[in-house]
Amino acid sequence: MTTALPLPEAKRAALLLAFASAIGGSAGPIAIGTGGLVGMALLPKDQLALATIPVSAYILGSAAASIPAALLMRRVGRRNGFITGTAVGLAGALVVTLAISMGAFWPFCLGMVLVGCAGAFIQQYRFAAADAAEPAFKPRAIAWVMAGGVVTGVVGPQLAIHAQPLLPGAPLAGPFLALAGLFILAAIVLSRLKVPPPPPIDAVYTGRPLLQILLKPKFLVALLGAVSSYALMSLVMTATPLAMIEHHHSHADAQTGIQWHVIAMFGPSFFTGALISRFGKSTIAGTGLLLIAASATVALLGTSLWHFWGALVLLGIGWNFGFIASTAMVAELYRPQEAFRVQAMNEFILFSIVAIASFSSGGILVASGWTVVNLLVYPIVALSIALIIIQALVDRRRPPEAAAT
Repeated sequence: MTTALPLPEAKRAALLLAFASAIGGSAGPIAIGTGGLVGMALLPKDQLALATIPVSAYILGSAAASIPAALLMRRVGRRNGFITGTAVGLAGALVVTLAISMGAFWPFCLGMVLVGCAGAFIQQYRFAAADAAEPAFKPRAIAWVMAGGVVTGVVGPQLAIHAQPLLPGAPLAGPFLALAGLFILAAIVLSRLKVPPPPPIDAVYTGRPLLQILLKPKFLVALLGAVSSYALMSLVMTATPLAMIEHHHSHADAQTGIQWHVIAMFGPSFFTGALISRFGKSTIAGTGLLLIAASATVALLGTSLWHFWGALVLLGIGWNFGFIASTAMVAELYRPQEAFRVQAMNEFILFSIVAIASFSSGGILVASGWTVVNLLVYPIVALSIALIIIQALVDRRRPPEAAAT
């Protein structure tokens, strides 16, 4: 049984999802680039260690909604589920806008959870594109959707800067008011999406037990690659704007750094799929992790503006390679009947750990400093690359049919 669309239709679906990601995905740069700064503005000085909680709340929302989002789409289909996600994001953006206007920190965090819940639906765009594609097109379909983030990398940080006049009395709320409009636009785009419907719920065959799939060494290695890439990126990126302010750089400098970081996260997507097809998933995932380690090295060499910006760019490219290649690994390890369950658990595990990394970031920065934040990158990268290499060697010694399972 296959859910793949003919190639022209699969390409159209991937492009529509990329466009929707470019619009709604702006929530990420706005939430991450602005969340910590808003937290600093709303908290007293003796509680600044809590400043990254809004960013963690955003990521926690993504983790908490990952399973419900997948189950909802299993019932109502991808398109209706994605549109529901934009409605949740719209509600969250309005709650955040109101909370910042009132100077209320914890309601601001609640709104960020709702915006993060919308992010759980956005993260499923890449799986929707992959599931609609034939095996040969899957890596490129995923990469096309991720490429929508190039627009996000420009729109999100620019809104964080230039939408502030929308609410003169509470300038930091302006970007979230603009984000509410973007969620409405994303819903209009998604209304044109056509992807295969989910398999019937009452089907006789529902696939293998979930635990059997999750405990396969190849799945665990793929999940580790995705988790390491995303969690390390989140740990360092969340701390970076605060570290830049601590080292006497301006808020505008921090937003510009996040902008180039997000562009670096998604810009390579135009050719990441081709690189995966040429060199293989394991090679590109390992390369991405090495680039993340290189970003930590640059950050440790100095605290000038160019050290921060250069580290953020390398961090973004490394995340792109590591995360897309690892997602492609996961996408080949389940059958159509198993897709929603495996994707939901994959996202839940991924974003739960990413939320922990983000939440820890502020505390580590305040308690131990910018140097320790970056030193934590090296052992995790080393372990992940070692296991990816071992799994690749095992696959080479097995028949192609066995290596794919």
